[in-house]
Amino acid sequence: MKNTILAIALAGGLAALPIASHAANSGFFVNGNIGQSNFDKGHYDDDDTGYGVNLGYRWALAPNFLLGVEGGYVDLGEASAKRGYSPLLGKAELSGWTLGLNGHWNLTDNWYVSGRGGFFRGDLKGGYLAGGVVPARIDDNSSKWYAGAGFGYDFNNNVSVGLNYDYYKAEKNGLKLDSDLVSVSAEYRF
Repeated sequence: MKNTILAIALAGGLAALPIASHAANSGFFVNGNIGQSNFDKGHYDDDDTGYGVNLGYRWALAPNFLLGVEGGYVDLGEASAKRGYSPLLGKAELSGWTLGLNGHWNLTDNWYVSGRGGFFRGDLKGGYLAGGVVPARIDDNSSKWYAGAGFGYDFNNNVSVGLNYDYYKAEKNGLKLDSDLVSVSAEYRF
């Protein structure tokens, strides 16, 4: 009896969710975004322009929900060192490749929320103070993670625009270049 009541309650709850009139279609997508990156870890504290591109595939798991895989490239720009460290450390740069999962959930006919996350292979360039005193430079790779969320508007089954927040974890041998990116995006699905 409890299982029957639970099944009815679950079915009723799912039926109450807003269902988009656009049919969710499995398929490939490509998207790009541009916005402002922010470095505020370690000896760096600066903003710059960042951008990214992704290619992936999503599967329709429900009429209004798609889950997929993505791979892409992101360039988060350059950062200046905090006041007092600039002559010792110089500028830092962060870019890299991503590989992860993403989801796209339509809340209404046109409005959606999205999420993403996965592996970030960052290319770090910058300085740090070895032992807290001696300036050292790094030009190496970091294998960490990225995660993000966004919302936007689907014009139709193929085209959408959105606003996103993404966080990129990057660290190697004492150099921390974690960065976030607030960006606008456009996506084409085919």
